[in-house]
Amino acid sequence: MSEQQSKPARPQTEPRALESPQTPSQYVLTLSCPDKQGIVHAVSSYLFMTDCNIIDSQQFGDQGTGLFFMRVHFSAAPEVTLDRLRASFAAVGSAYHMDWRIHPSQERMRVLLLVSKFGHCLNDLLFRVSIDALPVDIAAVVSNHTDFRDLATSYGVPFHHIPVTKETKADAEAQLLEIVEREGVELVVLARYMQVLSDDLCRKLAGRIINIHHSFLPSFKGAKPYHQAHDRGVKVIGATAHYVTADLDEGPIIEQEVERVGHEVTPEQLVAIGRDVECQALARAVKWHSEHRVLLNGRRTVVFA
Repeated sequence: MSEQQSKPARPQTEPRALESPQTPSQYVLTLSCPDKQGIVHAVSSYLFMTDCNIIDSQQFGDQGTGLFFMRVHFSAAPEVTLDRLRASFAAVGSAYHMDWRIHPSQERMRVLLLVSKFGHCLNDLLFRVSIDALPVDIAAVVSNHTDFRDLATSYGVPFHHIPVTKETKADAEAQLLEIVEREGVELVVLARYMQVLSDDLCRKLAGRIINIHHSFLPSFKGAKPYHQAHDRGVKVIGATAHYVTADLDEGPIIEQEVERVGHEVTPEQLVAIGRDVECQALARAVKWHSEHRVLLNGRRTVVFA
């Protein structure tokens, strides 16, 4: 028998595909606490010991308030779950008296849009979401008018008409809160919603509701603000996106946008320019909030943009 014949035949098997490693999950940790030595070391050491890797980190110590703020974007091994992270970080948070949160970075925040009769901000937000320029999911549009029902439905977004009068205001806000709860809404955006919210509703949605104000700083209140600005001969117009509080148009500011204007600009042109800056300021505020880049600092904000 030849040497070749004496060798046992090899079993025929399918070639094995190369196993690709699982993609690490990514998270965002945000925190605020009294400023003291060792906070950054404690956070980075915790992430290292938990088999995590820091992708981006930003921090700020406010000497005026004595508070420290931090946002860390990090990746974690597949076996490191969100529940495990939250449970194990609790000891670090407690040691430094932190107000902290951990969110999956790819999780899209559910947003409710409120609008009245000016639809430019609504249209802008709907379009940005449709092209994935804004990382949120719009749960629904609510309005005290029906003008933008077709606009909302053209984007496949549910539309709810909730009329508001002095007599029905409490019931209207109860319906609004019901939608917030039912749809799992995490952020409410007043996209030119021309109703004053009750103090009770502002408290229930504190830190979760953003408004766009048609001024660089709260002024020219009431009807036709751009006409008022024109009458005063302003040289800069702008818009302010801020959190809603019981103090009308005076909540913590998230973002502002401005545009220089000359003496030749008409009131109608001011309105058109104003619409653009409102859309830009509001879109950035919604984006930064949804990416957990905004931390409250008393009446102000810290924005890690």
